[in-house]
Amino acid sequence: MYSPTTRLLSVLELLQSRRQMSGSEMARRLEVDRRTVRRYIVMLQDMGIPVEAERGPYGNYQLQRGHKIPPLMFTDTEAIALTLGLLAIREFRFPVEVAAVESALAKTERVLPEKLLQQARALQEAITLHIDLPPTRVQNDFVKILSLAVQQRRQVRLSYRSWEGEESEREFDPYGIVFNEGYWYTSGYCHLRHDLRTFRLDRITALEGMDRAFVRPDDFDVLEHVLNSLFSRPGTEQVEVLMKTTLEHARQVTSPDMGTLEKAEQGVIFRRAAQHLEWVAFFLMCLDFPVVVLQTPALRETLRRMGAKGLQMAGDQE
Repeated sequence: MYSPTTRLLSVLELLQSRRQMSGSEMARRLEVDRRTVRRYIVMLQDMGIPVEAERGPYGNYQLQRGHKIPPLMFTDTEAIALTLGLLAIREFRFPVEVAAVESALAKTERVLPEKLLQQARALQEAITLHIDLPPTRVQNDFVKILSLAVQQRRQVRLSYRSWEGEESEREFDPYGIVFNEGYWYTSGYCHLRHDLRTFRLDRITALEGMDRAFVRPDDFDVLEHVLNSLFSRPGTEQVEVLMKTTLEHARQVTSPDMGTLEKAEQGVIFRRAAQHLEWVAFFLMCLDFPVVVLQTPALRETLRRMGAKGLQMAGDQE
């Protein structure tokens, strides 16, 4: 049983392989009626493919003279998704050469019919992505090597520079890769520390794949592990706040990358590590339920300072 999509592509193939073909001949080859053939022709025309039709009971269909169908065909939705995806990759500074992104956009444009080409160019000209990313770069080869190692369950050997500037080498079983708040991370089993570890990719100074296989735990959640590692990393303030609301409500206003939530007797405990407390204070002040700061004293001071400044700005404090 052929699907409508398969038959639609078959109509296109028939039109490309023959100068012209009658509706009845197409119907016979596709095992459908002529009305269905006409519907497929209209669908192709709506996609921007110049199919010409001769009127009459024995009318033929043909592609516009001189028109060559490219090897790839996209619907409107696919063209939008592809264009937006390439724009996002470029603006997010994903570990891909900018020239490769521009080349991919250019190649995509070459295979688009006029209607979709105009749509793709309109997206590029109209949309501006404002993204505040940290000034770090990840080597493209590192992402490729790690991705392949994750997929094939193969160890890697890496050299790493910690946030304190310490250099080290280790063998590592990568379980996955995470992009979070402008940084790339990988988590897995470290054979130097004999424990699970998370590494920032821009701090990896050398990386090579190995032939040694490893077994990844079935229940390992790479995103959860990366976030938990970030929330407890050294050199940061350990924030702990009591949210006087339900766990369901807290989850609605707190994204997973902001911190961990734990149900407690008086509400929900929110925890995370933060180097800059101003945004944490702002987040807490915007909540629509009471909160109590349990840790850290520095967060309490930040809230007092911001509150005093707000009162001064409002003219309620001299």
